[in-house]
Amino acid sequence: MSDVLELVDVSVVRDGRALVDQVSWSVKEGERWAILGPNGAGKTTLLNVASSYLFPTTGSVSVLGETLGRVDVFELRPRIGMAGIAMAEKLPRRQTVLETVLTAAYGMTATWQEDYEAVDEQRARAFLDRLGMTEHLDRRFGTLSEGERKRTLIARAMMTDPELLLLDEPAAGLDLGGREDLVRRLGRLARDTYAPSMIMVTHHVEEIAPGFTHVLMLNQGKVVAAGPLELELNSGNLSRCFGLPLIVEQHDDRWTARGLPLR
Repeated sequence: MSDVLELVDVSVVRDGRALVDQVSWSVKEGERWAILGPNGAGKTTLLNVASSYLFPTTGSVSVLGETLGRVDVFELRPRIGMAGIAMAEKLPRRQTVLETVLTAAYGMTATWQEDYEAVDEQRARAFLDRLGMTEHLDRRFGTLSEGERKRTLIARAMMTDPELLLLDEPAAGLDLGGREDLVRRLGRLARDTYAPSMIMVTHHVEEIAPGFTHVLMLNQGKVVAAGPLELELNSGNLSRCFGLPLIVEQHDDRWTARGLPLR
């Protein structure tokens, strides 16, 4: 399998502080990675590097076979799907759910004078149906619940047929029901052999959907552990990642974590 993402000794420094500190990491075609770590660990910074919206201070980054700094990022970015809070803030609240997904076909955030083809609308409807949004096609994006908004963003990210899908805390702000519904749908996507390689940032092991294959743990910009979930997602690594004693348990195809009781 070829690498869809490769970072070699990558650092991102701002105001003298390393947000990402000498990270070497690769993602191969078909892999589904979860990035875990506490607030300020560098998770979103790393995702922004992977999306080509942030260049490293030092080190080299290859995305989909193209090296940042040597490629026209405006040609590269349509090959990458990204869903997260930053994208949600760019989208007009007045647009319908269907329009919000359709605009991705032209790399736009708002409708203007585009003439969408029938195939574009069919694809948008299919992705929204897959994420349980068929009943909300004519709803305005700004009126959606947090869970509905997250599912719309993922459908939008899939619209360009990306080779790499990046999800920045897709379950953040959801209640228990919303989280479980989203995890179930992400699991279906992750197990689809035709789906793109995926990277998801999260704080919680409970949000790792079935079908995810690998985990990267960060603390203060440095890699604590990286590799297959079954090998690397354990109590020792997670405790080092979050800086306190934790117990990780696997139940069927889901994970849970809890702290050790105080004595």
